Amino acid sequence: MAVELERIGMAGRQGEQVRALNGGHRRRLEIARALLTEPSLLLLDEPTVGLDQPTRRALVAYLHQLARERGLALLWATHLFDEAEPGDTIVVLAKGSVRMAGRCEEVISATGTVSLEQAFAKLTGEFDGATG
Repeated sequence: MAVELERIGMAGRQGEQVRALNGGHRRRLEIARALLTEPSLLLLDEPTVGLDQPTRRALVAYLHQLARERGLALLWATHLFDEAEPGDTIVVLAKGSVRMAGRCEEVISATGTVSLEQAFAKLTGEFDGATG
């Protein structure tokens, strides 16, 4: 456990009671605990909720690194577009149906937009075409 705590920047909190941790620290601890068994698939539902921006960025980068290095598959539900990296396969869901699936750059190209945020908005009917 100490190795996973170190990797997520919480080694100094080892030994503290979980109930004494704030929401962001609890979220990071949940992910570290899930990684202990070295799973081949990790299911993440809004994993960065409650984290400050630097911690969120570090956790996203760490999870993508694990996916590359360990071959860990991540099934990641999020509304935060910057959590997807180029090359990631995404599925855009809206109102219970799949609107499009493919690599980030393919979805952007297929929708004729310039960003994942615009592609999502266009696929879900929320696109005004004015911003990027």
